[in-house]
Amino acid sequence: QVQLVESGGGLVQAGGSLRLSCAASGRTFSMYAVGWFRQAPGKERDFVAAISWSGASTYYADSVKGRFTISRDNAKNTVYLQMNSLKPEDTAVYYCAAKGGVELTATRGSYLYWGQGTQVTVSS
Repeated sequence: QVQLVESGGGLVQAGGSLRLSCAASGRTFSMYAVGWFRQAPGKERDFVAAISWSGASTYYADSVKGRFTISRDNAKNTVYLQMNSLKPEDTAVYYCAAKGGVELTATRGSYLYWGQGTQVTVSS
């Protein structure tokens, strides 16, 4: 069992930066790949980025490639999402999720554990 708690969301102007954190409980967290997803009002929950259990592999949605960076510190049981050059269309609730296995995927159903989300609002 893994429990995930997101933090670091807030209000930022367009062009600004935020760093989200996903803190996990459970000694086996380092065995899980972790993904970030986001959901804007009235829209589906979309994939943002994922990182392998070791941190050696990453995968990004085209919409955030070059602006967002996912990383992890297994000693701290934490995964980060550094978001730069933020745009109003990045406004959403951001969720982290964990999955077993080595594959990095954008498929929501592949992720077993989910956090409660953190709100990110980007003003124009």
